[in-house]
Amino acid sequence: MPATTRVYITRLVNLPVLDPNGDQMGRLRDVIVMQRPGHQPPRVLGVLVELQHRRRIFVPMGRVTGIDPGAIMLTTGRVSLRRFEQRPAEQLVLGELLDRRITVRDSGNPATVVDVAIEPDRNREWIITKIAVRETTRPVAALGRLGRRRGHLRQLSWDELDGLSLATDSQGAASLLAVLATMRPADVATTLRDMPDKRRREVAQALDDDRLADVIEELPDADQVKMLHMLNDERAADVLEAMDPDDAADLLADLPESDKERLLELMEPEEAAPVRRLMTYADDTAGGLMTSGPIVLPPDATIAEALARVRNPDLSPALASQVYVCRPPTATPTGRYLGTAHIQRLLREPPSSLVSAVLDKGLTPLRPESTLSEVTQMLATYNMVASAVVDDADRLVGAVTVDDILDALLPADWRERAIDGAAS
Repeated sequence: MPATTRVYITRLVNLPVLDPNGDQMGRLRDVIVMQRPGHQPPRVLGVLVELQHRRRIFVPMGRVTGIDPGAIMLTTGRVSLRRFEQRPAEQLVLGELLDRRITVRDSGNPATVVDVAIEPDRNREWIITKIAVRETTRPVAALGRLGRRRGHLRQLSWDELDGLSLATDSQGAASLLAVLATMRPADVATTLRDMPDKRRREVAQALDDDRLADVIEELPDADQVKMLHMLNDERAADVLEAMDPDDAADLLADLPESDKERLLELMEPEEAAPVRRLMTYADDTAGGLMTSGPIVLPPDATIAEALARVRNPDLSPALASQVYVCRPPTATPTGRYLGTAHIQRLLREPPSSLVSAVLDKGLTPLRPESTLSEVTQMLATYNMVASAVVDDADRLVGAVTVDDILDALLPADWRERAIDGAAS
C-alpha cells in the first residue's frame, strides 16, 4: 500500500468503497481491530463494508490500496461476501471504542474517546496511533462552589491512556492470539499441534479467515482435515476460499465425497470453479501441482501496473517473480498465452513501457499432463522458480512454483517431521 498520512476513523464512515474497476461495491461502516496485550496499540485487521440490501462483510486491510477523502479503493483479490460475524479478540472502533470513558494517565483525569487515528507502521501494517479524547479536569473551587472545567481535546497515544488495553491478568484467549499474531504461519501450525483440541478450536474460531487459511496450509494433511472439521460448514467454506486453490483442492481431496461436494456448493461459484478444475488432474502432474491464481495481465498493461501487482504481500516470492501476459480474459483459463515477463527485467525498464515489449518467448510452457520429473527438470535447466502451464488451446491455466515441487519431492510426512523437530 502506498504511503498514507494518518487517517481518522470518523472521517471514513459512509465513504464509498470502490472495487478495482472503480465501481462502488458498498460503504464503509466501521474498522475492525485486534487488541494486543499490555499497552501495545491494536492492529487493524480490516474494514466493515455494507453492501446493498444492508449485508455487511469484512474486507481485510491488505485489500485496501488507497484511502482518499472521497472513497476507499480496493485491489484485486478474494473478498468473501458472507455476512460479517465478529470473532473473539476483535473490536469495532466506532461500535466499541468511540465514546468510551477512560483515564488520562499523566493527569489522572477522566476523558471520553471522540476519535481514533490509524496509520501504517514501518512494517506496512496498520495500527491505531492516536486517540482523540475530551478530557475533563477534576472539580475545582470557583466562586465558593465546586464546578468542572469545560473539557478540552487532546491527541494522545494508546499507551498514555488507561481503560483501553487488555488487562494482563485476565486476557484469556486474547493474550495467546496476540502472541500468535507475531508468528509465521508455519510456527503457528507447530504451536497448534501441541494444544489440546479445546484450545485449538478456540484459536481456530478466533483467527480471521485469511490467517487461519495460511496456518492450515502449513499443517500435515491429517491435521488439516481435523482442523477443518472443527469449523461449521459455512466457516469451513470461507476458509477454503481464502486458501490457495491448489491447497484447497488437496485438502478437499482428503475428505469423504459427501463432505467435499457440500463444501464446494457452499463456496462462492467463482472461488469453487478453479478448485474443481485442479481436482481433475493427477497429483504428480503439473496440473495437480499448479496454482490457478498467478499474476496475469493483458498485453497493453504497463510495467508500472505489473510492478504494482507483484508488490502484493499475499503473493509468495516465487509467484511474484513472474507476470504472465495473455489475451483477455485474464482469469484462468485465460485467452491465448503470449509469454512471461520476469521481475528482474521489469525492474530495468521504464514504468510507462508495455509488458508485451519485455516478454520472454523462448521458454516452452508446461502442459497440465507434464510429469513431476519433467517439471523438475524444466525449472532446474533454466534456473527458474516458476513456470507457466498452458492447455492444448494455448490458454494459461496456472503456474507451477518451486515450493510446489519441493512439497511433492519431500517425503509424505515431512511436515510432521519438521513440526516434531521444532517441538523438540
